[in-house]
Amino acid sequence: MTHHVPVHPLVSPWGRFGLYSFFIDAPEPAIVDTGIASSPAEGMAPALEALGRRIEDVRWILLTHGHIDHLGGAHALWELTGRRAQVVIHEADAHLLRSRRAHVQQYLDVRQRYLHDPEGEAKQTATAAQVISGEMEPTVLVRGGETFSLGGGVTVSVHAIPGHTAGSVAYVIDGQDDVFVGDAVQVHGAANGFPGFEDPSSYRASLAHLRDLRPRHLYLGHPYRRPDGVPYGVELDREQAQEALEHSLDIEARVADAAHRYLQEGLQETDSAYSPFARVAEELGYQGDPTLEPSPFFTTLHGYREQLAEKL
Repeated sequence: MTHHVPVHPLVSPWGRFGLYSFFIDAPEPAIVDTGIASSPAEGMAPALEALGRRIEDVRWILLTHGHIDHLGGAHALWELTGRRAQVVIHEADAHLLRSRRAHVQQYLDVRQRYLHDPEGEAKQTATAAQVISGEMEPTVLVRGGETFSLGGGVTVSVHAIPGHTAGSVAYVIDGQDDVFVGDAVQVHGAANGFPGFEDPSSYRASLAHLRDLRPRHLYLGHPYRRPDGVPYGVELDREQAQEALEHSLDIEARVADAAHRYLQEGLQETDSAYSPFARVAEELGYQGDPTLEPSPFFTTLHGYREQLAEKL
């Protein structure tokens, strides 16, 4: 490392959410995550202009995972760079960059089983069309273990941290231990108040790996919440990062304990909005709306259900 590389959070509006991307001010500038279709023009470009930087000069688009609020703006941002930026994603989430339909299918495969929304497929199809700026082939596929040069001696290394999605990755600015994790550190979840992850055992292993990295700064995709419901910011210092990682591990253990006990007793379909996992919600004191997309309650509990089915 020749010098400290500045990192700037860039926020783009989307409904009741702020979507966070991060600008790595290296000789070959990088943006980590891209929000939705409108984010590059409406959020990133003016924010970069205020920093005295130009969106056209971005040379790396580093995607932490494949969810629409992280890759939705990728094609639009790539276009704004004159198609010169390299677009990086893990191979396990690349289908979500290549195809809007893949997002709809992901919904149908898991959440629709619990939400039973007759309009669900149509709503998801409309959202994908509106929110994803374009389907595209990534420039660079990663698996974890790769290192990219951003010029001037600045390098970024890739760590596979599956769990939230199969292709979640962390990007680490080497030598200054700034770690970008997207949505891989959920604590108590974001606005929905429940942590969302597809594969519980991978999620737990990835949290332990991140804890071992001891980030100097941990950059989160959303302001995830502490156990008391108060949000962290998206830029955590070393102490806050360790706390968020420990809390995330503690919360996963509590959810796992409740889920495993009730799943072994057998699922019960009821009139509850939380059915067939109502007793898990009750034990954990979860009173949020489980139907609000992206429905992390159902995604996560389905993950435990799948895990148990594999063992049987």
